[in-house]
Amino acid sequence: MDLRPKKLDIYITKKFLSTFFIALLLIIGIVIIFDISEKVDDFVSHQAPLKAIIFDYYVNFVPYFMNMFSPLFVFISVIFFTSRLAANSEIVAMLSCGISFHRLMVPYLFSAALIALLSLSLNLWVIPHSNVDRLKFENTYISRRHDHSSNTRNVHYQISPGEFVFVESFSKWNNTAYKFTLERIEENELVSKLSAETAVWDSINGTWKLKKYFIREYEQGVMKDQIRSGAQLDTLIALTVEDFYRNDETVEEMDINELNRYVKTQKMRGDADVKFSLIERNTRYALPFSAFILTIMGVALSSKKKRGGIGWNLAIGIALSFSYILFLRFGQMFVYTGTLSPGVALWLPNMLYALIAAFLYKIAPK
Repeated sequence: MDLRPKKLDIYITKKFLSTFFIALLLIIGIVIIFDISEKVDDFVSHQAPLKAIIFDYYVNFVPYFMNMFSPLFVFISVIFFTSRLAANSEIVAMLSCGISFHRLMVPYLFSAALIALLSLSLNLWVIPHSNVDRLKFENTYISRRHDHSSNTRNVHYQISPGEFVFVESFSKWNNTAYKFTLERIEENELVSKLSAETAVWDSINGTWKLKKYFIREYEQGVMKDQIRSGAQLDTLIALTVEDFYRNDETVEEMDINELNRYVKTQKMRGDADVKFSLIERNTRYALPFSAFILTIMGVALSSKKKRGGIGWNLAIGIALSFSYILFLRFGQMFVYTGTLSPGVALWLPNMLYALIAAFLYKIAPK
């Protein structure tokens, strides 16, 4: 098979990418108009500056929205321009000239690869940094998407190998942990236990001020324990006040390197919120891969000339792309309920739709 670029490859690639980006710009323009009409009351009531609305919110909103619905744009673009090629008998002419259907797929897959690389770059590095300003704007000037409680309860962390922190509750109003306990374990035996009524975060020194503390040290083979207590103790441990403020939105603001380090830390600590991080990481890789699957499906569905124009092909394309996005969201629900692991749940839509794409490709007219 000759894979060197031909005029036909350039023609199809230009058609694909131009249709994709034009559709993208049109849809984004429409969405921004609707979003403004929906949030204008929040902008006015919270007195959001025009500069912040444009640069902090909408400039950062565009790549976020574009990447979220990239499967829809890819599928519609392929369906639209391939149906036009089929309606104008261009695909029939290509096949009649001796070009195989497999060779015809090369420029499609090349274009899909470019879109997938763009989406992957946005997912791993660009969007996380833009989310910092976008989420900050939303939490300041728009009704909050999540009602984050001012108190965090029953925190259990392994902050380092053999060191465990237990906090009955943490108040975000005064950065204070109540019923604080730090345990050190060596060779499966408790060697010391530090308890305090409260632990107040000292932002200047980066330490915790323990009030009414009590330290018990255990020695193996010794019946008597060493006990110390006092009114206040400053201590430095591998836990900061930011750990109590992290939530499911926090991972959206981390690039892939920060996210990988955060997942490693959460796993070491036994943090139950690691599922949010794993969902985010798997979604960032799974979503760009859909460009290949939906491109193959789109070509297989629209390469045959049909009576009645491209309307039926577009309807099928929109339905399948929306079902893919919906299935991806359902995959996240499987993780929240503990039914499936994040890796399986977030890649399951790709695996299922890859099988559908393979079947449609097999029965496509060649």
